[in-house]
Amino acid sequence: MHQELNAPGVGQPGKEFGTNTGRRRRCGWFDAVMVRQAVKLNGIDGIALTKLDVLDGLEEIKVCVGYELDGKRIERFPFTMGAQARLTPVWETFEGWKESTQGARSFAELPATCIKYVRRVEELVGCPVALLSTSPQRDDTILMTDPFRD
Repeated sequence: MHQELNAPGVGQPGKEFGTNTGRRRRCGWFDAVMVRQAVKLNGIDGIALTKLDVLDGLEEIKVCVGYELDGKRIERFPFTMGAQARLTPVWETFEGWKESTQGARSFAELPATCIKYVRRVEELVGCPVALLSTSPQRDDTILMTDPFRD
């Protein structure tokens, strides 16, 4: 259904390989429709946006913002497998960033186009990004909100 990024070498930056089998995992663009649905169904009030660094250097970044089903645009993921098989994703394209996000320890340190991407993801999913990670290193985590707030 979704355009995959499984060109040679794409899984390398994110280390997207099975722990036991070593098989390549399927990689794809962010699906804001699915995340928005999960946020609503589960009462989620903050998401973690991880592996932001794997997007470094891409010319453009896509986000699924809807689906087309039998020629009509829908804003939710259908429940039946038959309808799911007939979906075509509707993409919103963002300008990528050339700078590295690795090592960023605050939101302000991220490239401007990366910040725009994160803010748009928040709008699309209807929930704030509470945590960002910019590399596999634990220290390269940006807390956007205090997890212990009331």
